[in-house]
Amino acid sequence: MKPRERVAGAGLEISRRQLLQAGGATILVTAVAACSGGDDGEPRGGMSAPSDQPLEAPMLSERVTAGELPPLAERLPERPLVVEPVEQIGVYGGQWRTAILGAADSAWLDRTIGYDQLMRWDMDFTVPQPNVAESVEATDDGRRFTVTLRAGMKWSDGAPLTADDVVFWYNDVLLNESYPTIVVPTELTTADGTPAVVSKADQYTVVMEFAAPNGLLEQYLASGGSFVAGPRHYLEQFHPTYNPDVAQLAADEGHADWVALFDAKADVWGNPERPVLTPWVVVQPLGDGQRVMAERNPYYWKVDPDGRQLPYIDRVVFDIVNDEQTILLRATNGELDMHMRHINNLTNKPVLAQNRETGGYDFHDLVRSTMNQMMISLNLTHKDPALREVFQSKDFRIGLSHAIDREELIAAVYQDQGEPWQIAPRKEAEFYDEELAKQYTEYDPDEANRRLDRAGYSQRDGDGFRLRPDGERIRFSVEVSNHEPAWIDSLELIKVYWAEVGIDMRTESEDRSLLLTRKEANEHDAAVWFGSAGLKDAMLDPRCYFPSNNIFSDYAIPWANWFVGKAEVSEEPPEPVKEQMSLYRDLIESIDRDRQTEIFREILRIAKEEFYAIGTVLPVGDYCIVKNTFKNVPSSLIETGTQYPSPGPTNPEQYFIADS
Repeated sequence: MKPRERVAGAGLEISRRQLLQAGGATILVTAVAACSGGDDGEPRGGMSAPSDQPLEAPMLSERVTAGELPPLAERLPERPLVVEPVEQIGVYGGQWRTAILGAADSAWLDRTIGYDQLMRWDMDFTVPQPNVAESVEATDDGRRFTVTLRAGMKWSDGAPLTADDVVFWYNDVLLNESYPTIVVPTELTTADGTPAVVSKADQYTVVMEFAAPNGLLEQYLASGGSFVAGPRHYLEQFHPTYNPDVAQLAADEGHADWVALFDAKADVWGNPERPVLTPWVVVQPLGDGQRVMAERNPYYWKVDPDGRQLPYIDRVVFDIVNDEQTILLRATNGELDMHMRHINNLTNKPVLAQNRETGGYDFHDLVRSTMNQMMISLNLTHKDPALREVFQSKDFRIGLSHAIDREELIAAVYQDQGEPWQIAPRKEAEFYDEELAKQYTEYDPDEANRRLDRAGYSQRDGDGFRLRPDGERIRFSVEVSNHEPAWIDSLELIKVYWAEVGIDMRTESEDRSLLLTRKEANEHDAAVWFGSAGLKDAMLDPRCYFPSNNIFSDYAIPWANWFVGKAEVSEEPPEPVKEQMSLYRDLIESIDRDRQTEIFREILRIAKEEFYAIGTVLPVGDYCIVKNTFKNVPSSLIETGTQYPSPGPTNPEQYFIADS
């Protein structure tokens, strides 16, 4: 299938040849207008720039005049990708001010200035669209994909992007067994883990061949962090296949081996010399400093409908701060232009609302794919056989669910925002199932006690707590990451609810890294996390609906390890889980979208029957903050995990800063 060749509306193609023939801005704009017929003379995407507007940023024009850069026509590909502005044609200049929480918070860089994959999601998170790849075409059996790159497209240092860059990154890096840092991503394997064969057909054409159909490839290629390419002309000097002296080079630069050297040189955010394909290029790297700064890429390969090279904004500045309160203070002072990370929660909404006028910003709606504020996962594969038996009782889990007063949770912790919800897709999702979302959410202590008795735990000790079959009190800890205070507050209430029905629960607040380590070793009694993947991403990341993710399927990490083929801490799951796993492999290998949907609904039906984990509250009322002078940000945005790394799919390259 050949994807649409436009972004954010009815875009058009502008060829490099048109630029060369135009000989000036006025002629080019006239040519573009002629090519965009059928719009009755109305400007596309809002206000149209006057014909005398420059086609490139002044800071780049100065470099062209000084002989430091070739002319724009020589920097763009033959067919630049045209981006329709959300509201209007923008103006060049200014800087986007934002912040990250410590040097480890690089995900915000990925989401804002790092999202340019082979394909990209449209703003509505419905259809993968062309991006770095001009097209991706599949054979009828879904086993062979032809990826066509944009002829004449260049890296940020002016070197051409070719099929060699894609093949190098795949064969020499991802498949390289002596380079353990990264592995072949999911999108380039079959359901059983067999990697694709990636080869060069010609200068701008790559062929990906799979041993079995790959029905989700286009969606995966549009996801954040997915496979793209590596600048071979730069990175090969740090690779032993191309440089026999790389060990000495590594030693000279203070690295233990070539792998450490390659890691450092390939680091997009840590090495300003590494060529990129994104709108802005890092000039102050992420490290020990107090900020990260990125400036416009002079070879960026996208233009607006008037043929003006993007991005509009000159630079993006990420101040590195140590705590969320500092970010909040900067927001209320009007010192953040567009931000949707760490501070945009319900707790902070009142103070942010009070300061909107003085801070010169407003709220934009944010629809998260998160379908649960807090997912409670009892460890169904617990190392203690007695606790495993307790946790694997569905009646036990149902009893605990009925014991939770979710309405009180919503009022006390979530600012009266939300509704009782289980582990289920959101109402906005095509997979929404009201029965799955609402089962066992009614606060009913009598039913909770009845279920717990029926599970076989009617005997109690002198303090009123229920006993295990071995006579010991049912006592367990719920481990919680201390980065999310609302979870800690919620668990304190739930501890009381569960004590009222005879369950002795403790909370263990700990650093996120420790929690992940303990889960990986299957050492946790229970854990909480957000319930993720509640929109279209449910099918791409079904971790909450069956144990498919060996890091975040907290209710059964060993079963997930079995599914992904990891031998350590692995355990064969029961039949209903294996049925879901088999169905998901069928889904991946289907190239029929309707069939994929049908299969996933069956996976959700089994999840509803098995009731692996306990949900609490559906998130609502989410938002981001945008300065009044910061333009072309949609009034409503979607946010997921890596599948749709917002705000990246809203095309930040078309954001601009107005004078007032």
